[in-house]
Amino acid sequence: MKVGGGFGGGWLTGVAEAARSAEALGYDFASTPETQHDSMLAATLAAASTEKLEIQTSVTIAFPRSPTVLAMEAWDIQHLSKGRFTLGLGSQVKGHNQNRFSVEWTAGAATRMREYIRMVKAVWDSFETGEKPNYVGNLYHFTLMTPNFNPGPTGFARPKVALACVGDAMARVAGEVADAVFPHGFMTDKYMREVVLPNVAIGLKRSGRTWKDVEISGGGFTVFAETESEIEQGLERLRQPISFYGSTRSYHEVFEVHGLKDLGMQLHSMSLAGKWQEMQKVIPEDVLHVFAQTSTYDKLPQFVREHREYATRIGLPLPTRTPADRERATHILEEVRKVATPGVPRGMEKPVAPA
Repeated sequence: MKVGGGFGGGWLTGVAEAARSAEALGYDFASTPETQHDSMLAATLAAASTEKLEIQTSVTIAFPRSPTVLAMEAWDIQHLSKGRFTLGLGSQVKGHNQNRFSVEWTAGAATRMREYIRMVKAVWDSFETGEKPNYVGNLYHFTLMTPNFNPGPTGFARPKVALACVGDAMARVAGEVADAVFPHGFMTDKYMREVVLPNVAIGLKRSGRTWKDVEISGGGFTVFAETESEIEQGLERLRQPISFYGSTRSYHEVFEVHGLKDLGMQLHSMSLAGKWQEMQKVIPEDVLHVFAQTSTYDKLPQFVREHREYATRIGLPLPTRTPADRERATHILEEVRKVATPGVPRGMEKPVAPA
């Protein structure tokens, strides 16, 4: 089991120190988000500031970027990091693509993402082999590369591509063309097992792959703490992300699995009215427990064995404010890392047969 933390999210001036701290603590990988700042810039700084830490974006928003430009950036980061980079991609929802990034939205985001990832990999094929490209899709094409614009091989394995998913269609694409699956944080264990993982399996079948061919990150909201009292405080802090993501209709499939569609529509209406603070107050306490799985730190190895048997990696933010915190965190990481998981979801142990 690989265990990871985070870096970035703020101004780039803090990235190098945060990445070095994650490496020193003993994390196997660290992720940078893309909310207020550019994930690829943060990943570049982290790669240059560390030696062993795997660097991943979680996630880089794909559609506002040219697949070729993003492939070039990832190729450079892979070379800079000496083979430690994972390009995590996400689609974002229609409203943000159109109104925040000012890019055209085409129906079928999952179909578009499948082509996007295939084109990124086609660019890398051209960089690696020097052969003339010939990728032609319905939305993207890549048929021109001259020596003047080809950087050549990095000398390392190609970057991994991870795909974030919520809905069933994107989960199928993740299983079909991605190297790793990043379930969205707005996820419940029930939704993960009934919707996401079965559709990843469909994608694996389409591409003739098995669970051994894809990495899966532990999904959903979690609250880990030293005591049960601290867990309760952590649950309260989840009101903000649950209300924020739950206001987006594209994510209402998660609510529907639990019979909470009306709550989703209420949050959506409140978001349109700009009632962001009030939204948090309408999340019932039982919904917090529906969304979040919890564990005290001393029981984390057991939690991973029982609830993350499908995962090959797990994000585990830990307090590191004091020397005592850091010593405790290093011990926790070592104990969780020892847990061997099969990486196969319960009930899906039978190998996925080729389509």
